[in-house]
Amino acid sequence: MSAQAVSRRPPSRAVERLDRDRQAAPQVFERLRDLIISLALPPGSPLSRAALAEQFGVSSTPIRDALMRLDKEGLVEVFPQYATVVSKVDVGLAQLAHFLRQALELEIVRSLALSHDKVLIVELNRIIALQQQFAKAGDFGKFMAADTEFHQKLYDAADKPGLWALVRSRSGHIDRLRRLHLPTLGKAQAIVRDHKLIAKAIATGEPDEAQKHLRTHLSGTLRDLDKIRARYPEYLSD
Repeated sequence: MSAQAVSRRPPSRAVERLDRDRQAAPQVFERLRDLIISLALPPGSPLSRAALAEQFGVSSTPIRDALMRLDKEGLVEVFPQYATVVSKVDVGLAQLAHFLRQALELEIVRSLALSHDKVLIVELNRIIALQQQFAKAGDFGKFMAADTEFHQKLYDAADKPGLWALVRSRSGHIDRLRRLHLPTLGKAQAIVRDHKLIAKAIATGEPDEAQKHLRTHLSGTLRDLDKIRARYPEYLSD
């Protein structure tokens, strides 16, 4: 058989499956991460590779790869030959993530307040309007997604998408704390208020005001850490 004929041979099932697995791995990771951050998979939840492979309709390879990435972010604990479980919220890692995010975003909102990006303001106000709708409906999942989009827009507008990727990879624990805190009476409304103040300060070119409101905004959950711990003691670790 000629080399040309061999080259025209359709790929084997093994190769096709490998390609599907490679394409599926990032999607499986993102879906599992979303389930953990949203607390649909709360701390302590067991994660069976076989069950997850069946649920996602993939082989064990993308499941293994996703769990390895989640382990690297500290969102799961892998006990070899025994089990994989969703990790508890590590308060120390949450505090470190808050420190990193605040340091970066204070500089970002300052630079944006000096740049007068009208397109950004339109986008921020669009997201705020969505958050108001989600808060009114009590849809905390969509509210959190819009909250994430609001902050990501800041990084994108400042041309710092790489820093957003860094922050996101470190934010799993603080994001879960925020998700635990979100149903607290008035919390969603406070977030919307903070976002409005940040967007207004950026729009009016007031960098000091933008920084002040951002600092208040990002610190809200950690200020209520004792209350969160008292309500969900089984979910948190030091």
